[in-house]
Amino acid sequence: MFAKIEDFEPVVAQLVKAGAREPYDWDAYAESFFPAASKLMIEGEEAERAGKPETASQLYLRASALYRIARFPIPRSPQQKVAWERNKIAALKGISLFKDPVQEVHVEHIHAIEGDGKRIPIYFAVPPGASKESPVPCVIIMTGLDGYRTELILWEKLFRSKGCALIVVEIPGTGDSPALKNDPVSPDREWSSLLDWIETQPTVDPKRLVVWGFSTGGYYSLRIAHTHADRLLGAVSLGGGCHRMFDREWTEAVNHLEYPFDLADSMAYKFGYPDVESYIQDARGKFSLLEAGILDMPCTRLLCINGMLDEIFPVEDYMLALQHGSPKETRFVPGTKHMGEPTSFGLILPWIEHLIWGQ
Repeated sequence: MFAKIEDFEPVVAQLVKAGAREPYDWDAYAESFFPAASKLMIEGEEAERAGKPETASQLYLRASALYRIARFPIPRSPQQKVAWERNKIAALKGISLFKDPVQEVHVEHIHAIEGDGKRIPIYFAVPPGASKESPVPCVIIMTGLDGYRTELILWEKLFRSKGCALIVVEIPGTGDSPALKNDPVSPDREWSSLLDWIETQPTVDPKRLVVWGFSTGGYYSLRIAHTHADRLLGAVSLGGGCHRMFDREWTEAVNHLEYPFDLADSMAYKFGYPDVESYIQDARGKFSLLEAGILDMPCTRLLCINGMLDEIFPVEDYMLALQHGSPKETRFVPGTKHMGEPTSFGLILPWIEHLIWGQ
């Protein structure tokens, strides 16, 4: 996402030379990316001063990509948290120089309770021509465990070209989400505040809202499709889970499957647990959409899609979702792993377009 392989080659060479191995020293790992990213930021500033905004934007976003991997898979150590702050600075500089700039908005979290943050940071992109007289539909992207608004804003050009606004927002326990990590209903409050804010935006048609959750965000789009069914035109859950993703057997295996880092540890951290064993013992009873009765609620129009060979979340979770509540649409992409990429995008985008425009 916004990256160039040549930016990463010297960093990887340095990590290999240093003998970096699991368990990583996350501070040392993060710091390995800083010199290359800082160099690109300086080059971006020089290009901006020289009146070359397009070049400057590309350089800033390449720096942002380096900072993203520096804080990968989730900012846990002090230097990874520094990387996340720099990731945001670089990304915002880059997207602010787009021909049609992207706004960063800090939405008031009006449904927050004690422990929740007070603001929901989002990226908000509106197509030219949107107005109070001609409001546009909006896609809300819910990000994943490791890809945040700083990365998934890359979809803005495509959606704006279709006459559609785009909002990118982070899920609980990641990025700048204000939601309490260990509270299973905290996302419901966060999404209620976001949807209330959308209804105040004159350029957006609140009757044509579609949520698209990526990976771990697919868990949340599956949830919001049920908890806020009457406020959405539809939802896509891409590569998500709902119940078996929390099973001991699955969790104990995932650190050695498709994901390149310690997925089980990262998921435990994201959901607010001190270690993997605590997560295994408690998370399914607290966060399973089946055990909470969420899957038995009526839902909006819902597409669940994943690769048949996914090793991050079990495809059986979507099979389980099909057996409960309202009928749903599903596609399993054969021969592919997590999220069924790239085939899945060619299925999802026409689905969203047809839902919004009826074509």
